[in-house]
Amino acid sequence: MKKVFLSLYCLLVSIVSFSQEEKIETKWVPRDPQKFESVHSGTFNGQKITFKSIVGETFLKNSKGEVTGALWSTSYIRDGVDSSRRPVMFIFNGGPGSASVWLHMGFFGPKVVKIDSEAKEDDGAAPYRLVENNQALLDLTDLVFIDPIGTGFSQIEGVGKTADFWGLNEDAASIAQFMRIWVTQNGRWQAPKFMAGESFGTTRAAKVAEVLEGGGQNMALNGIILISQALDYAGSSSWADNLTSFFTYLPSQAVTAWYHGKAGQGKTLEGFAQEAREFAYGNYLKSLFLGEKQTQAEKEVIAEKLAYFTGLEKNYILHSDNQILMHRFKKELLRAEGKAIGTLDGRFLALETDKSAEGPVLGDPSDYMAESAYTAVFNDYLMRDLKVKMDRPYFSSASGMGGSWNWKPVPDGAYYEPSYVSTARSLSEVMHRNTQIKVMVANGYYDLITPFFDAEFTFARHDFPQDRIQMTYYEAGHMMYNRQEDFDALAKDVREFLEGILK
Repeated sequence: MKKVFLSLYCLLVSIVSFSQEEKIETKWVPRDPQKFESVHSGTFNGQKITFKSIVGETFLKNSKGEVTGALWSTSYIRDGVDSSRRPVMFIFNGGPGSASVWLHMGFFGPKVVKIDSEAKEDDGAAPYRLVENNQALLDLTDLVFIDPIGTGFSQIEGVGKTADFWGLNEDAASIAQFMRIWVTQNGRWQAPKFMAGESFGTTRAAKVAEVLEGGGQNMALNGIILISQALDYAGSSSWADNLTSFFTYLPSQAVTAWYHGKAGQGKTLEGFAQEAREFAYGNYLKSLFLGEKQTQAEKEVIAEKLAYFTGLEKNYILHSDNQILMHRFKKELLRAEGKAIGTLDGRFLALETDKSAEGPVLGDPSDYMAESAYTAVFNDYLMRDLKVKMDRPYFSSASGMGGSWNWKPVPDGAYYEPSYVSTARSLSEVMHRNTQIKVMVANGYYDLITPFFDAEFTFARHDFPQDRIQMTYYEAGHMMYNRQEDFDALAKDVREFLEGILK
């Protein structure tokens, strides 16, 4: 009995203690932001350049001036030049929930990782290749890589909570706040300013450009680079009953089938892509909207043409009601060989453990055949080159963000009917208010998540000023810079885009 009483007493004490602990509010203690600086040199575009790297945190605050988060960034700043009008480019990846490691180590950074350019070999295990990036833009502009809250080392601080940052509007507001702080601290209000984003990072870029025009600190941008754009999700969401997606994905399916030798043999890549565009805008678009108003014979004519473009069996296409979902296409194209193709890059393929499944079961080979190299190389680069010493890990992707993200484009409490996410109109309106800003859109032919045809469809609408939109194309996927030929081509195109604005 004594033992039972003692146990109950201990339990009661622990409950009371826990309740008391719950009531204690942890007050944020003011401190200086952490910062790691180092000096480097390299040759970029034939110029020998000395530059400083600064890996550090910036405190974000709410309207009351209370700290809510510590956002980390990596800045590369050229030494020995007048910085007041020195261009600066802000760079981020997508997700949402991705750190900037991919564009940092894949393309824009002074050093980059190299994986198999032809997408045939897995990245394997360490060690991996890290090389000097002589095509980096440090001769033209300083570079600032941003890790949104929850990614990299960036985290909630003070009175902040995830809801303050994990949402379409909230994310854009935090990035815009960081950019204004960085520009102010570095004396760059008179400097040309650029943004570069990839995937959801392009969704973000459009929204950030809009946010920067308000808040009492209007900051106009000179240019935006959209890599694998995702401004209007109707065209990049391959879901049943989303007719737009069957239209926008068809040319990507066609060129991917061409790449794997299943369609368009004897045609050029560009020629077959154009043929697919014309069919999509013509008979296929009409067929999608006619639906059951078509006769069986009319459906069979469309199925025959879809088989020609996609390399899939006509009967399979008919059973799919002439609407091929992308996850099924990735499995069906090489099903006879027991292989599935990649999402980010349709050139990648892998042997599957379940050959009868509807879609890929191992995940995206264009992701898992490259991710280990990026992660290992960047962590080593942080410690050895950038002299960063932290007691917590660098997260290349945010844990738990997906299910907590607020996609609503309107404030809480405002009436809203669910729809596909779109920031296309935001960017179009920015371009009409800022008549100097130009936009470059980089597209991978084998990108099976943000299709190139969707980029064309998006920028053909929303009243975009066509003379300030530049479209470029590459023979790889979402991260086209993983292919060396496309790395070189993209570097040339980005440089010419910037030079055209800065001249």
